[in-house]
Amino acid sequence: MLQDPTFWVAVGMVGFLAMLAYLGVPKLITKALDDRADAIKNELDEARRLKEEAQSLLAEYERKQKAATEEAQSIIAQAKEEAEALAVETEKKLEETIDRRTKMAENKILQAQLQARKNVQAYAADIAVQATEQILSSDLSKAKANSLIDDSIASLKDRLN
Repeated sequence: MLQDPTFWVAVGMVGFLAMLAYLGVPKLITKALDDRADAIKNELDEARRLKEEAQSLLAEYERKQKAATEEAQSIIAQAKEEAEALAVETEKKLEETIDRRTKMAENKILQAQLQARKNVQAYAADIAVQATEQILSSDLSKAKANSLIDDSIASLKDRLN
């Protein structure tokens, strides 16, 4: 048995393990593994905390986005209402302007008609005066002149009414 190499390998191995135990290597390995486990636990806790923080930020940004979308929609609706009101007001003002200009044009036409009538009457009166002067300048008898004057006065009454 002392000559068997397996025995000496086993003795060497037991001696090596005893020496490792004497030097405290198992405690160092245990401590290193515990430190590594604590570091992993801390990293997991940090990752969990960051995940929760990211979720809360995401929820906050989604709320902000929703609020911004609602505000944009209300602004668009308000702008549409204002545009419609402006269109109605503009159309009303346009109609008022057209009505006012139409009335002004009608008044100008009426004034032009009245002026034309006055001009025609004045021209007719001038012609009548010239004709009367011509007739009177020619030798008319008094009876015939009186009859023409009476006829002219009667026709003037009819024309003026």
